[in-house]
Amino acid sequence: MSGFDQARSAGAVSGEPEPSPAKSPRRLFVKSYGCQMNVYDARKMADVLAPEGYAETALLEEADLVILNTCHIRERATEKVFSELGKLRALKAARAEAGRETKIVVAGCVAQAEGEEIFRRQKAVDIVVGPQNYHRLPELLRRAKTSRAVLETEFPAESKFDHLAAPGPSEIRKRGVSAFVTVQEGCDKFCTFCVVPYTRGAEASRPVEGIAAEVAMLAAGGVREVTLIGQNVNAYHGETRDGATTSLAGLTSRLAQVSGIARIRYTTSHPGDMDASLIKAHRDQPCLMPFLHLPVQSGSDKILAAMNRRYKRSDYLALIAEIRAARPDIALSSDFITGFPGETEEDFGATLDLIEKVEFANAFSFKYSARPGTPAAELQNQIPEAVKLERLLRLQAILDRQRLSFNRKMAGRKLDVLIEKPGRHAGQIAGKSPYLQPVQMEGSLDRIGDIVRVEIVSSCGNSLFGRLLPDRPAREALR
Repeated sequence: MSGFDQARSAGAVSGEPEPSPAKSPRRLFVKSYGCQMNVYDARKMADVLAPEGYAETALLEEADLVILNTCHIRERATEKVFSELGKLRALKAARAEAGRETKIVVAGCVAQAEGEEIFRRQKAVDIVVGPQNYHRLPELLRRAKTSRAVLETEFPAESKFDHLAAPGPSEIRKRGVSAFVTVQEGCDKFCTFCVVPYTRGAEASRPVEGIAAEVAMLAAGGVREVTLIGQNVNAYHGETRDGATTSLAGLTSRLAQVSGIARIRYTTSHPGDMDASLIKAHRDQPCLMPFLHLPVQSGSDKILAAMNRRYKRSDYLALIAEIRAARPDIALSSDFITGFPGETEEDFGATLDLIEKVEFANAFSFKYSARPGTPAAELQNQIPEAVKLERLLRLQAILDRQRLSFNRKMAGRKLDVLIEKPGRHAGQIAGKSPYLQPVQMEGSLDRIGDIVRVEIVSSCGNSLFGRLLPDRPAREALR
């Protein structure tokens, strides 16, 4: 039984009171880099450490335990970690002079990839732990009392999800009305530019009922929208209650039955795993939001082959057409890499042409960054940085134009908006459209957690501005 199942059976979902916190908790500061899964992992680290007497703080200076939850996708992110460690060394020394101990933990994908090298480069680090082992943090901290450097980067035989503590309802309420839930980890695709298979391991999916128990717990704490995350989330193949397996479409159908959950999203997907059942789910499941992040990376068949993406440009375009036929109002997002080794101006032009053909509502774009140990890093025909940057700027100009055009087209439309927090100014509230756009409007804070009907008046940059329509009750009835 997983930690989430245990908590549910013990009454956490039913709203039983939580244990009183210690009078003088130790302070925990967690800083995450990179993907949404790291955001989720950071939450789970805090949950694991709460029973050990650690309470989260937003003030680094008062932290007894500092965790850097790291990302290894780009070189710049890795160097940021070592820069941050230099500052933490000074903080640790200053606190030691004042008679206060600080432990420093490097977790996540940099920890997995660099291992002992982290201790060599920064001796102030106490623990290095990979993303598959953070459930063992209490044990590692005990080991760190007698050992200067504790390393844990082996891929364990058991699933970490079977050992994770569950947050109490009050902690969930503090985190807001939207939440990430990891359903799948790892990747078997081995794209030549990517370190994920080496840092996160092979694809593995959580059982359906364990996920459903976590989502029910979140809903009991006020969560209304969940985003299912995984390195390759649409490859999900989790075990069902009867011992069979189901796809991501089957999982979303199960989670749609959880009382209080009104919206479901998922990210990040691979085009090769976008099957017919998932496309049909976008047509038939009202809870599944009409927004899909489907990374393509390049519009050139030559570059796609060099990346080992396992599809062609024509395959991607045909897939987009099929998805839009099933759900005409769907908005699309993607990832792009410029300057992959061997990319010619003609190859880059094919990418720009694909962008013009698809018309994305949003996208993320990056210069190619060689990661040690990946096949692409060993290729001879590397692209000069100046060329990579120039192409990136051209590509981003088109993507920005498309994003602004998509947002401008919202003016005059009436959208359902999930209210999440106070707005930028007094008297305002802010929420999220079905298309993941931030929406600002005038309204009362007691609407947080509601899904309200909003007429969009205008857009500016990434945000929409709307007018709350009066024809919907103050609180939408939950199923």
